[in-house]
Amino acid sequence: MSDQDREVLFAQRLAELKKLGRTQGGQITDDQITELFGEFVLPEEQLKLLHGYLEQNHIRRSEQIESLPEAVDSLAEWEDSPEPEGEDRKYLDLYLKELEELPVYTDGQKKAYTMSAMAGDSEARQHLINIYLKDVVQIAKLYSNQGVLMEDLIGEGNVALITGVTMLDSQDSPDDCEGMLIKLVMDAMEELITDSGSNAEVEAKALRRVNTVSAKADELFETLGRKVTIAELKEETGLSEKAIRDAIRISGFALDSIDLSGEEL
Repeated sequence: MSDQDREVLFAQRLAELKKLGRTQGGQITDDQITELFGEFVLPEEQLKLLHGYLEQNHIRRSEQIESLPEAVDSLAEWEDSPEPEGEDRKYLDLYLKELEELPVYTDGQKKAYTMSAMAGDSEARQHLINIYLKDVVQIAKLYSNQGVLMEDLIGEGNVALITGVTMLDSQDSPDDCEGMLIKLVMDAMEELITDSGSNAEVEAKALRRVNTVSAKADELFETLGRKVTIAELKEETGLSEKAIRDAIRISGFALDSIDLSGEEL
């Protein structure tokens, strides 16, 4: 197994570990950790880092868990994720209502689009983004109430997802792709929380979002042969209208592929 494959597998195991811990009321046993990471030989230092990761996510190690909830089969079913409150709740309700308009994909379609995205198919990549948008929301809920707006968490996760689907050609099989995408989204959100107090990092993230909006606008401009609207960018990127308008303002209104006629920015 290559180093890259091991990193992806390790990220998958971390996601599974966090999911299992949350479904067990914030508890995990050492036996469960050993079982999940059985193919890895973890030195003492790495075990300490793993235990620290659990503490950061409010999951405590326990000798025994008396009652286990019903197993969770997919990332989208993390129903025990903490529910956001206040403005975050309002934004989330509106955003989830918008996501209801997306198509429903079967597991077979998901695998087929993943394989095509690995081969560089841009249309398949867009389908794959649509498939994972709800998963980004579920991950964002895990990081809610940590000083960063839900809208920003989802926006940062969506940017990571959009970037990630263009990198799937580095994976050996479709089964590896979900772990890679999940890791990218989680890393982006954790980095946002960690760096939320740093002006330099905030500016860097804002610039990355401008680049994402600009690249997608240019791509659509080439495809459609005309300037694109904010509504079209919202649909294609998964970003909120506010995030797109902010990106336009930060760019100094220099995104020439976007139609700003009639827009109040």
